[in-house]
Amino acid sequence: MAATSKWIEIKHKPVMPWYFAGAVWLVGALALPIYQLWALGLTAAASAAVYFVMAHVCPPVVERRAVPFLTGREDADEMLNLIDQKRAALHVLNGRIPDDALSAAILRMEKACEGILTEVEKDPEKAPQIRRFANHYLPDAVKLLELYADLEEKGVRGENAREVRGEVEKNAATIATAFENQLDSLYAAAALEMDTDLEVLKGMLKGQGLVE
Repeated sequence: MAATSKWIEIKHKPVMPWYFAGAVWLVGALALPIYQLWALGLTAAASAAVYFVMAHVCPPVVERRAVPFLTGREDADEMLNLIDQKRAALHVLNGRIPDDALSAAILRMEKACEGILTEVEKDPEKAPQIRRFANHYLPDAVKLLELYADLEEKGVRGENAREVRGEVEKNAATIATAFENQLDSLYAAAALEMDTDLEVLKGMLKGQGLVE
């Protein structure tokens, strides 16, 4: 899943007023005895006047910048960006690790991350629910898998390396399940609301004798 770019506009104050104000000082230095107090004050006043006039004349410089997420909540955007970066890292790791069982677990992690991205982007009020996942669980999982991939690619076969690989292989599916549970937890409120709506609907239908 590649995040869809959105555009934000950042306005910067124009620099032209500063150039014009500086030009006034240059002209003053050439045309007036600027070392005298009256000439210095006149030049400063003229420079300030030119600056304020040009500041109103020159439009601000608008910079358009692409951002992957724009939910209206800065904390949500930061977490979504972090999750998307780690999701991309998982995708790369899946190509580096040839083990079929590990590959299947990593694919499950990727899909869980995609679901979390979609759900929180749609409802950024859920961002606090994924803070620990974004800041700890996901980065730690990526770090372990990167270590595994490095050991495999370098052909390290010592006792410590064997133990690390064994732990990762043993726990990868559990980690994937934890990711999926994190995604599932985002739907808890919706599921509860649906159950309530269904109970209300059943009560209405019974009241009208449409169901037993």
